[in-house]
Amino acid sequence: MNAGQTGTHGKDRLMAKRIAFIGLGNMGGGMAANLVAKGYKVEAFDLDAAALGRAKLAGCATHTSINAALDGVDAVVTMLPDGKIVRSVYQNDVFKWAPRGAVLIDCSTIDVATARDVIALAAEKGHPMVDAPVSGGIAAAKGATLTFMAGGTDAAYAAAQPILAAMGTSVIHAGAAGAGQAAKICNNMLLGASMVATCETFAMAEKLGLDLQTFYDIASKASGQCWSMTSYCPVPGVGPKTPADADYQGGFTTALMLKDLRLAMAAAAETGADVPMGHRAADLYEAFAAAGNAGLDFSAIIKTLRK
Repeated sequence: MNAGQTGTHGKDRLMAKRIAFIGLGNMGGGMAANLVAKGYKVEAFDLDAAALGRAKLAGCATHTSINAALDGVDAVVTMLPDGKIVRSVYQNDVFKWAPRGAVLIDCSTIDVATARDVIALAAEKGHPMVDAPVSGGIAAAKGATLTFMAGGTDAAYAAAQPILAAMGTSVIHAGAAGAGQAAKICNNMLLGASMVATCETFAMAEKLGLDLQTFYDIASKASGQCWSMTSYCPVPGVGPKTPADADYQGGFTTALMLKDLRLAMAAAAETGADVPMGHRAADLYEAFAAAGNAGLDFSAIIKTLRK
């Protein structure tokens, strides 16, 4: 079965599924809404009342206690800030209240070790589970065009795949438990480093007197072409519409990029990987966030490079 497919009788299967969705922030809110749109009954929980209100407007059943959201569900999807919170929610709530056998899907971006530990605990409790972090950002979460990279057993992946496919256009089984997180942090380390390189290149082209649209037209069809340029150009008014055209609001924040780069640097230290470009990108984003830019889109780092 290809990513994005749910099978011949997919609609009937979806209508029978009840899913607890825990964590309704910028990403989770859109993802939960897409599950509703695809026919799932979503039992939503978040500590933030405003997030619950938006989920209710999207068609979710909302709950002010996590145990109520978990009662009688077939699956649980979590989208949480960090590994410590993920471990706590699963150990203290999900394993206690979710029915035995319910498939568990953690879409948070966390460290590999925590993902593996939680999945091992889930197996002991009788739950198939995958770590399935996402790529694509807020717009993709709202538009159901996310890419999911999932780690877990073949059986756990098979159970989770139709649910993930309802929220994205690409669902890839990356390998065993923790492989989804490994793929995510490697991908985002590359993204962070390539965005810095794209930004500094545009800044230098500008100082050399090149028209930036003309440079884009050349480089986007030449050997320097990369996603950070052609799909997420950091220069306002150049290329497709991106957060740069909204004064770097929305999109993938500097704080989130820095979180992923920190996870990548920790993984590099643990494995002995030599990542000089990753280290430099992490240092630059640390300084950019510390200067008060954590809430801006990560492409806004061009502001420092154009000075």
